[in-house]
Amino acid sequence: MIWQNLLLRVLLSGGIVVAASEIAKRNSLFGALLISLPLASIMAIIWLHHDTGDVEQIAIFSQEVLWLVVPSLVLFIALPVLLTRGVEFWPALGASMVLTGVCYAIGALIATKVAAPV
Repeated sequence: MIWQNLLLRVLLSGGIVVAASEIAKRNSLFGALLISLPLASIMAIIWLHHDTGDVEQIAIFSQEVLWLVVPSLVLFIALPVLLTRGVEFWPALGASMVLTGVCYAIGALIATKVAAPV
């Protein structure tokens, strides 16, 4: 039963990514809209509630996600800037990912030091 639950989670999560990329081939705005929705967070919250029923843990998780959304935006700022300035795709993506990773480390530090549990 546990493996079936995990398989369902993987299929739902992967299905969203595939759907967004397929939609983006036809209409980039709608593909971006689908992937920008906090579906992964919502699914994680639902699974966390299903598995634990611990609303305090869900509240803390939600707060920590909030602190880490801001650093994730760095990728979507850096990548188009680098690409429009003539940097090739792979180096631009790599540099954007490294910069985002640094910002995530800072965000995680802030989340653990500043964010008070609910």
